[in-house]
Amino acid sequence: MDFETVVGFEIHTELLTRTKVFCGCSTAFGHAPNTQTCPVCLGLPGSLPVLNEKALDLALRTAVALNCTITRRTQFERKNYYYPDLPKNYQISQLRKNLAVGGWLDIDVAGQTRRIRLDNIHLEEDAGKNIHPEHPGADYSLVDLNRAGTPLLEIVTQPDIRTLDEAQAFMTALKSLLEYIEVSDCNMHEGRLRFEANISVRPRGTEKLGTKVEIKNLNSMKVVLKCIEAETHRQVQQILDGRPVIQETRLWDEAAGVTRSMRSKEEANDYRYFPDPDLVEVDIDDARIERVRGELPELPAARRQRFIERFGLPEYDAGVLTSSKALADYFEAALSTHGNPKALANWIMTETMRFLNEDPDRTIADYPIAAADLADLVRLIDAGIISGSIAKKVYAAMLAGEGRPDAIVKAKGLVQISAANEIEPIVDQVLAANARSVEDYRNGRERALGALVGQVMKATRGKANPQLVNELIIRKIKG
Repeated sequence: MDFETVVGFEIHTELLTRTKVFCGCSTAFGHAPNTQTCPVCLGLPGSLPVLNEKALDLALRTAVALNCTITRRTQFERKNYYYPDLPKNYQISQLRKNLAVGGWLDIDVAGQTRRIRLDNIHLEEDAGKNIHPEHPGADYSLVDLNRAGTPLLEIVTQPDIRTLDEAQAFMTALKSLLEYIEVSDCNMHEGRLRFEANISVRPRGTEKLGTKVEIKNLNSMKVVLKCIEAETHRQVQQILDGRPVIQETRLWDEAAGVTRSMRSKEEANDYRYFPDPDLVEVDIDDARIERVRGELPELPAARRQRFIERFGLPEYDAGVLTSSKALADYFEAALSTHGNPKALANWIMTETMRFLNEDPDRTIADYPIAAADLADLVRLIDAGIISGSIAKKVYAAMLAGEGRPDAIVKAKGLVQISAANEIEPIVDQVLAANARSVEDYRNGRERALGALVGQVMKATRGKANPQLVNELIIRKIKG
C-alpha cells in the first residue's frame, strides 16, 4: 500500500519587544537565571497583568502579512496545566477569540507555487525553561523563569504539507517573512523560533485524515525534517502490522533517530480554558489595522521582484539573495558601494554562502567581510587592477582578517599586468616551448588555447591580464 504523509505545523515565535507581554520585565537573552522576574510573571497573589501594546502590534503585523482575518474583539484566556516552568500553573493564551483566523503563505517547490493555509494566529505568554543536568547521578532539575511571560506568537497551519520539500520550503519561507517584517529575530538556537509538527499518514488517494501525532521541542529545521521522515516510517509500520496509531505527543530522540512517546494528546477541554478575569477584551478597529498595514516593510516576494526588474538579476539569483532579509540587506549595501549587481551576486552566492553554510548557526552577522569591502574587491576586478584568480587570493586574505582589498593588493604586489610590452616576451617564450599546443590550436583544437594561456598565467604568477594574454596568443599564432 502506498501511503501519503500529512503535516501541519504549530509555530511559536518570540516577539521583538523589550519587555514581557503582561509586565515590565526585560526580555533580554543571556542574563543570570531568575533575575528578570516580578510578581506579575511569577503569578504572585494580588499582581495584575497589563497587555504590552507593542506585542499586540507585532502580532497584528504578522496576521496582516499572512493574509489573515483579524478578530475585531479578541480575548485572553487561562490555559490551565501544571509544569515546573509555568509558575502560575496556567498560561495566558487564546482559544475562542483568537487574534486572527484563516490566512495563507505561498511557497515555491520545484518551480510550482503551493498555498499553505493557516488555521489561526494567537498571542500568548512563553513559559520558563527547565534545565536538566547531564552529569551522571544527577537526580534534580533546575528552572530558569527569565523567559516566563515573554510575548509568544503561535501560528497554526492547516494540514496542507505533504512532502519533506514542502515542509522545508514552508519553514524557510515563514522564517524569512518573520525576519522581513521585523517581528522576531527567529534565533532558533536561543529558542525564539520553535516548530512543532502534527504528523499523520493515510493511503494515497484517500481524503480522510489519519490519526495525528504531535512532535514537540524541535530545535532546528534539519531536526524537523528528520522527525517527519522517521515518524512517517513508524506510523506506516504500525498500520502494516495491524496496530492502530494512537493520538499522542511524542519527543524526538536525536541519538536514536526515532520519536518516543511523551504523553497522551490533550484536547482543549483538558486545559479548562476560561476568560482571564484580570484582562479585558481588546477591540481592534480599522484604523489600527490600517496603521499596522502601513508600517509593513517590503516583503520577500516584492523585494525579489525588485531585484529582478531594477538590477537585472536572474530569478534564481534574486531568490537566493532575498532568502533572508539580512542577506538581501548585505547585497544592497555592497551595491551602494559598487554598482555591478551580477558580479556582486555571484560572489555572495558562492563565497559568502560557502562561509555561511560551513556552520548551520552562522548568519551574515558572523561574516568577517564588510559589504563595502566585498564591493571594493569586485571594483578592483572590474577596473582591471587584479584578475579573477588573483581576486581569490585577495579574498582569502580578507577572510583571514588581513585588511581591506586595496591594502592587501598593494602589500602583496598583486596588481595585474596589463601592459602588452610586459606580457609579450613571456607569451613568446611559452609559444616557443609549446610547439605541439600551438599546432593543435592551428588544427582547430580550442582547448589548446586554454593550455597556452594557463602557461602564461603560471609564469606571471596569475598577475597577467587573461584577456590580453588571449589576444596576444591568438594574434601571434594566426599572425
